[in-house]
Amino acid sequence: MMRIALFLGTNLAILALISITFRILGIEGLLMQNGVDLDINALLVYSAVIGFSGSLISLFISKWMAKRSMGVQLIQTPGNEVESWLVATVESQARRAGIGMPEVGIFNHASPNAFATGWNKNDALVAVSTGLMQQMNRDEVEAVLAHEVSHVANGDMVTLSLIQGVVNTFVVFLSRIIGHTVDRVVFKTERGYGPAFYIVSIIAEFVLGILAMTIVMWFSRWREFRADKGGADLAGRGKMIAALRRLQQAHEPEPMPEEMAAFAISAGKVQKLFASHPPLEDRIAALESA
Repeated sequence: MMRIALFLGTNLAILALISITFRILGIEGLLMQNGVDLDINALLVYSAVIGFSGSLISLFISKWMAKRSMGVQLIQTPGNEVESWLVATVESQARRAGIGMPEVGIFNHASPNAFATGWNKNDALVAVSTGLMQQMNRDEVEAVLAHEVSHVANGDMVTLSLIQGVVNTFVVFLSRIIGHTVDRVVFKTERGYGPAFYIVSIIAEFVLGILAMTIVMWFSRWREFRADKGGADLAGRGKMIAALRRLQQAHEPEPMPEEMAAFAISAGKVQKLFASHPPLEDRIAALESA
């Protein structure tokens, strides 16, 4: 789940930066203004450029951002038996999943967490928290690693970026349509764009962005079930269920920092519509009924 929050946060920041830059440089007006009419084709191109730029850039830098933001210590050369086991386990699972060997790392946090990220399934990163290693036995850690390796094998980060790019495009496109309509119909602007266009477009983009987020989060929840199944195939269904049950029982020894709250393996108390992970009981039930 850590990769999701990092991806979304980076994507939104880049999206906002590109949108502001386009406006400052006057590119938005040049692309969309055609007398008193809205150039739909130009608007679509403009929306796609903005919509996909943020998601693709954040995808390509996702591994670098994860290392920096989470303080991941890569295991270049195993320094002890635990690190050797982690690397050997990921290597074995990656080989069976048909992907290149991911980088393996550990980050310091007391709660049991893990994540995988990277734009290329053959050049990914799998990292676990110190809390995960301390609170789970090896069978359970193996299952968590298998879950993350399955995310990589399924190409979930790439698919997520494409979905995010599509919804971004529609958000930008529809917000401009709404702004244009209000500017022309309500405020009777005949040429160019009045202040209403920019104000309404910004408000519409914000509202539509929230609605679009529910689509992205729905996909995120769906892919968790798929990664659980992949993890069960790699490590064993019993181990995968045991790992999820352990997560249910785990207590946070310290509050999760706000910027990491969405990274947690379970959805916690986040509203279900915007949760990136389904409830653990639902994931366990799905594995038990498989």
